Amino acid sequence: MKARLEELRAEALQELQGVETPAALNDLRVKYLGKKGALTEILRGMGGLSAEERPVIGQVANDVRSAIESVIEEKAAAFQEAETNNRLMAETIDVTLPGKPLPTGSVHPLNKVAQEIEDIFIGLGYSVAEGPEVEMDYYNFEALNLPKNHPARDMQDSFYITDDILMRTQTSPVQIRAMEAKEGMTPVKVICPGKVYRRDDDDATHSFQFNQVEGLVVGKGIRMSDLKGTLLQFVQQMFGPQVQIRLRPSFFPFTEPSAEVDVTCVQCGGHGCRMCKGTGWLEILGCGMVHPYVLEKGGYDPEEVTGFAFGMGIERIALLKYGIDDIRHFYTNDLRFLGQFARM
Repeated sequence: MKARLEELRAEALQELQGVETPAALNDLRVKYLGKKGALTEILRGMGGLSAEERPVIGQVANDVRSAIESVIEEKAAAFQEAETNNRLMAETIDVTLPGKPLPTGSVHPLNKVAQEIEDIFIGLGYSVAEGPEVEMDYYNFEALNLPKNHPARDMQDSFYITDDILMRTQTSPVQIRAMEAKEGMTPVKVICPGKVYRRDDDDATHSFQFNQVEGLVVGKGIRMSDLKGTLLQFVQQMFGPQVQIRLRPSFFPFTEPSAEVDVTCVQCGGHGCRMCKGTGWLEILGCGMVHPYVLEKGGYDPEEVTGFAFGMGIERIALLKYGIDDIRHFYTNDLRFLGQFARM
């Protein structure tokens, strides 16, 4: 049996020297060392050996296995190294070639306008206040002088989660929360930016979701002239020093008196054009003196303090600022449209 093992070693090593592929190497491994291989077949005859012969033949068998495995491992390592070198040669990268340009992003035009509005009012001494988009009916309507079944609610038909919880229709609830947080202290001077929701059909000027910025000032001796001066300062910083404003009487349940604010047409300078329908004016926002009822709900005595409030749609400001004719362009993620604002 010892002679057979030595012959097997010599035969295997000779065949292994001539192997040229990993597949052929694996075939030889199975042929000599597999469960049905030549070495296994020889070792099955060890049962007929004497007790003295078995350890000697076992040692020889282990030496034969080790010799064959050692050559197989060397060959496998050589094949692996050759494959790696071939792959490196095939995948060589010329690092001197110019790189592929990567497109760079930019701030969305709505965010750009929102940031500009915030910067203007922060420069005027305002702070930024935020609140929940999922709001309670009390803060969204009742505390703003819009009790249940008030007809003005029809203009702000919203998405209700329960009878008392809804997606907010305006950022005015943040004004109530800001006043409550002050606990009767003055002055209150905040702007409230954020998303709002209304059940509306999407068209060129409407969307079920849009962005608002509202402002609130509460203190002693606050007058309508303060409101007008603030808004004039805002529109001239936003659209240019040549822009003027006018206030038209209007109605909002949470302000009294109330007004709509127009600016001279940013396209024709007030001379009359298609954009302003020949009037020379464009409506931009609503405003007014805070209603005494709203002041009381915010924790203030309307006999001691007064205040003004205003609100504008960020999309409306962006439409006017950039001369865009359809609000839906902001939401369709068309890079041809958004790319125009990258360097503005």
